[in-house]
Amino acid sequence: MTYVIAQPCVDLKDRACIDECPVDCIYEGPRKLYINPEECVDCGACEPVCPVEAIFYEDAVPDEWADYLTADREVFAATGAPGGAARAEPLAEDHPVVMGEPVREAG
Repeated sequence: MTYVIAQPCVDLKDRACIDECPVDCIYEGPRKLYINPEECVDCGACEPVCPVEAIFYEDAVPDEWADYLTADREVFAATGAPGGAARAEPLAEDHPVVMGEPVREAG
């Protein structure tokens, strides 16, 4: 089990969760942040600091965002655990679920 970042993060990327994560497992994509399930230690520190309540424990993701259950895992399927987001470049592209979301303007 791990935490998942769902649809409310798309085009927002507040980053408060990145600052709170003790194991540096939250990576930045072009439109959304992603939790690497191989690096997440299930501490839950990220969940309460998210201003839009986009972070859920894997078995508590609302049905309307069920597609996000696999998005984070699939983004890292090829790379595995890179060893921390601070040392990594931002992800080159988002998961297809994210790319299919309508663009939300800032504000």
